[in-house]
Amino acid sequence: MNLPNKLTLLRIVLILPFLLVLYLDAPYAAYIALGIFILASLTDLLDGKIARKYNLITDFGKFADPLADKMLVTAAMVWFVELGQMPGWALLIVIVREFAVSGLRMIASDKGRVIAAGWSGKVKTASTMVCIALMFLPIPPWANTACVAVIVVTTIVSGVEYFAKNRDCLSEM
Repeated sequence: MNLPNKLTLLRIVLILPFLLVLYLDAPYAAYIALGIFILASLTDLLDGKIARKYNLITDFGKFADPLADKMLVTAAMVWFVELGQMPGWALLIVIVREFAVSGLRMIASDKGRVIAAGWSGKVKTASTMVCIALMFLPIPPWANTACVAVIVVTTIVSGVEYFAKNRDCLSEM
């Protein structure tokens, strides 16, 4: 297994301590969780750079990397919904988009095609991770609302782009 794939697996493994810190309500839990979240997010940035630079892009990475992102981001957003810091409908939009894009990827895979993350998907992931990191800090309510808005808008835009660019995968349905 190459280094980018190991970093992707590390991101998945880091979700457990991230959630444990939050749910065990340890002292400074939000800051410790933020540190774990940032570390996990940086593995996403690092594995992509290494994979592209050294041509280590694999089908496993194309599937596992977005899955790891979804798992990490969803874990944080569920926490924010529980705190009342994010409305449930915003999380639902994110989850529906993720299932829809994953379904599209499965259909494409059945046709021998792998759909890698597009530009808007990368922007969505990066902006979502930054917004989630900000939401762990004591920011004013308007900034929290702005973060939720950025997450929702980038989620919708990237979902529309995936389906627009890959509509041919759905044409035979």
